[in-house]
Amino acid sequence: MTKQTDISGSGSKSSGGNLRIDGQALWSDLMETARFGATAKGGIKRLTLTDEDRQVRDWFARTCESLGCTITFDSMGNLFARRPGQDNTLPPITMGSHLDTQPTGGKFDGILGVIGGLSVLRALHASGYTTRHPIELINWTNEEGARFTPPMMCSGVFAGVFTEQDVLDKRDRAGIRFGDELEAIGYRGSEPCGQHPITAYFELHIEQGPILEVEDKTIGIVAGVQGMRWYEVTVRGKDAHAGSTPMPMRHDALLASARMIEAISDIAIAHAPASVGTVGLIENRPNSNNVVPGETFFTVDIRNPDDAIVATMEGEFRKRFAAIAEASGVTLDIVPIWDAPAVHFSPACIDMVTEAATEAGYSARRIVSGPGHDAAYLASIAPTAMIFVPCKDGLSHNEEESITEPDAEAGANVLLRAVLKADASFSTAA
Repeated sequence: MTKQTDISGSGSKSSGGNLRIDGQALWSDLMETARFGATAKGGIKRLTLTDEDRQVRDWFARTCESLGCTITFDSMGNLFARRPGQDNTLPPITMGSHLDTQPTGGKFDGILGVIGGLSVLRALHASGYTTRHPIELINWTNEEGARFTPPMMCSGVFAGVFTEQDVLDKRDRAGIRFGDELEAIGYRGSEPCGQHPITAYFELHIEQGPILEVEDKTIGIVAGVQGMRWYEVTVRGKDAHAGSTPMPMRHDALLASARMIEAISDIAIAHAPASVGTVGLIENRPNSNNVVPGETFFTVDIRNPDDAIVATMEGEFRKRFAAIAEASGVTLDIVPIWDAPAVHFSPACIDMVTEAATEAGYSARRIVSGPGHDAAYLASIAPTAMIFVPCKDGLSHNEEESITEPDAEAGANVLLRAVLKADASFSTAA
C-alpha cells in the first residue's frame, strides 16, 4: 500500500527536515503493548480502568521517561508525556489517542496514535533535535466507552463538554463507579482536567473503514468527523408462560424490539450512502427458554456527516418505534445519552498534514471520519487534525483488525512532519 517510505525531504537536520521515525521500533512497540489484555484470537481486551489498562499505562510512562520525557496525569487520568522545547513557556504541540480497547478489540485501534506519537518522541530524542514548543504525547482515558458510557468522556471533560463530577460518578453495567476505579489503578492526578494548555493537536489513527484500501491510498487527510447520537431504549411488555400464552395475547418485548432494530437499519439505508444506524448492545429479561420476554434494553447509534440528517433520522425512528410499541402492546422509553455534532478540523492543521504527505511522496486523499475520536472534542479548544492509514478490509473493533508495517511507518512519518510544521508555524505568544 505504501508508495514511499523515505521522507528525507529537502530540509537540514538542524531544521528537523530530515528526521524520520524508526518503523521497526514502532512495530515492535505495537506488538509489545498487544500483550496487555491479549486474547486467544490475537486481539486485545483492555477495558478502561482495569488492571490491563494500568499495566499498559505503566509501560507507556516508563518508555516515555526513557526518552527524556516528564510524565503527568490529570484528575481524569489523562496521561501526558512532555518533551521540553526551546521555550517551555509556550503551550505544547500535542499528539495523542487512547490505550483502551473494545471487549474484542484489535491491536491498532487507538494505540497506533499513541505508539506513532511515541515514535515521534523517539526520533526527536535520537537526533537531539529540540523543537521550539514543548512536544506532548497524550493518552486519553476511556475513549472507547465500552465499559463506561459515553465514549471520549475524558477528552470531553478536558474540552468542557462534560463535568468532572458527572464522569467520576458514571457506573458500568456492573454498577462499579468510574472514580473509584480511577483511584484503584493509581492514575487520578491533582491537576484539574482541562487546565492543561495546548497549542495544537494531531491524532494518528487507522481508518476503521475500507476507503483508503479500496482506492489504494496510504494516507487519509481527515477533514472532520461526522455527527452522531446514542440512545438507550427500554421496551416493557409482560412476562408470560411460553407454552400457555396464545400468540395474539402476548406482550412480547423482544419481538417488538426486533422490529425496532430492523427499523433502525431501514432508516439508515433510506438515508444512504452516508448514514449508518446500529444496535450494538441488547439485554433480554428474564432471558429464559420458556418465558415470553417481559423487558428488553438496547442501544441505538445513528450517524451522518450532516447534523440535520441525524436529526431527521432521530425523528423517524422515534415515530417508527412508537408505532411498533402500540401495535405490540408494549411501552417504550428512549433516553438520549450522547450527542456529538459534526466536527470540522482546523484548515491550517489539515494543510500541514496535506503538505507532510505530499513532501513524503505518499498517496493521499481527503476523508471524513465515520467513528468518533478524541480529536473531535479537542477541535473545539485548539487547532486540530487527524491522519488515517488503511486497515485490511476496513475491519475494526474486531480481533482480526490488521494493518501493514509500512503503512504504520508512513502514518507516523506524516505525524512527525505535521508536528514539526506546527512547531514552526504557530505563534510564539504563550
